[in-house]
Amino acid sequence: MERVTQKMSGLQFNLGPAKEPLGFIKALQWIFAIFAFATCGGYSGSTKIKLFCPKNENLTANADFEYPFRLNKAMLTLSDKTNCSGSWKQAYYLVGDFSSSAQFFVTFAVFVFLYCIAALVVYLCFLHLYRGAGKLPMIDFIVTVVVSFLWLISTSAWAKGLTDIKTSTGPSLVDTLEPCKTVRCLFSEVSSMGSLNVSVVVGFLNLILWAGNAWFVYKETHLHNPPAAEPPNPGSPPIPTGM
Repeated sequence: MERVTQKMSGLQFNLGPAKEPLGFIKALQWIFAIFAFATCGGYSGSTKIKLFCPKNENLTANADFEYPFRLNKAMLTLSDKTNCSGSWKQAYYLVGDFSSSAQFFVTFAVFVFLYCIAALVVYLCFLHLYRGAGKLPMIDFIVTVVVSFLWLISTSAWAKGLTDIKTSTGPSLVDTLEPCKTVRCLFSEVSSMGSLNVSVVVGFLNLILWAGNAWFVYKETHLHNPPAAEPPNPGSPPIPTGM
């Protein structure tokens, strides 16, 4: 009995599951989770507008912003200290705080990344325990379904937040500035947000991966493969069925 316990609890490294959908898709989920939080969490950019001030002064107002996109704390600074002949009377900031959707997306992606590492360790080193115990596959299946749903929620929220970020840092920025009501302003440029667009695409790809993998995890549970009934003991007498 002791030998059986040691055998069941021992580490048995095996790359076989990596060739099966269960392990291969989990490795893809691990990679795509890295892309999700890296493309969003590592972003920084800026937006610029031109001011055509009196006395032929042409100045540029610049605001730098980055993850987690608290734009209401990103101050616009002039390229010169003349304050546009007095038109730039105070500190002006971008509009909006989109940190909640961005941080939710990145934090969730990091947790998924860590879960994938733990799951791969179980698949490759403790598969005999995973398939020998009825609870582990069921827990894995429940987590897979929940994560799929959360990928949908977090990516949709972040996609909406990204749309608002583009609006707040785009040409409509001119309409929100008080000095632009007295002097002529022209939107100049904003940094490319290609990596942020990629993060949204990767988020929805993660949703597809996790939703598709739910079937392969489900096949490991007792719901798909119920445990076989124990054969009757040959030494016990048959139970009478009736008179």
